[in-house]
Amino acid sequence: MAKRFYTDVTVDHDADGHFVRLDGRELKTPGKQPIRVPHAAIAAQIKAEWSAVPQAIDGDIDPTVMPVTRLANVASEGVSQRRDELIAEARKYAGSDLLSYRAPDPQDFVARQAAAWNPWLDWARARGVALETTDSIRAIEQDPTSLDAVADYATPLSDFALTLFVHLVAVYGSAVLAMAVTDGALDPAEAFDLSRIDELYRSEIWGVDEDDERVRLALRTETETLGKLAIYFKTI
Repeated sequence: MAKRFYTDVTVDHDADGHFVRLDGRELKTPGKQPIRVPHAAIAAQIKAEWSAVPQAIDGDIDPTVMPVTRLANVASEGVSQRRDELIAEARKYAGSDLLSYRAPDPQDFVARQAAAWNPWLDWARARGVALETTDSIRAIEQDPTSLDAVADYATPLSDFALTLFVHLVAVYGSAVLAMAVTDGALDPAEAFDLSRIDELYRSEIWGVDEDDERVRLALRTETETLGKLAIYFKTI
């Protein structure tokens, strides 16, 4: 693991966006690409992650606790050349969206899924994404028009916003939840809990596995941190 090699962490900007300097040197991706983010507040969060590295001579730089830096690295490493691929990935996820696949039983769990997920399917339907549901294990074909609406939603997003959106789609297993978070209609931590209804239900019955719970909470915290970045896209 790399060690802390710098003292000062500062934020700067130029015509291409906001970025961080370590002892005056521009922070770059592992592939030596410049990092530019679309809002000063996002750069400030990257600064906070690098400032939080222990200042002792042997302070470890741990990327696993730097989610905003990691996202910025991904967004800066060739996303502009892969936009069509990422948009297609989001569209494909919508075709098997988590919210479309329901449990056939027990009835209390069926009711819980419906109460939690149906309002967000209705929200998406009002935006042109009308997804069908099933309680069968067999895949269902979704209306291509609805899948195209997901692609249309993703298309105008900036490289950074698109990177975040596709990340949220993958974490939630749901393009609908990711759209709601990106639009600011749904809290990212609440969306995470909605995407883990089955895990939470099983834990109520069988108890909580401490190792699994530790992993779940860490991912929830990271997703909440990243999901809250979406608010800045409204002011760019």
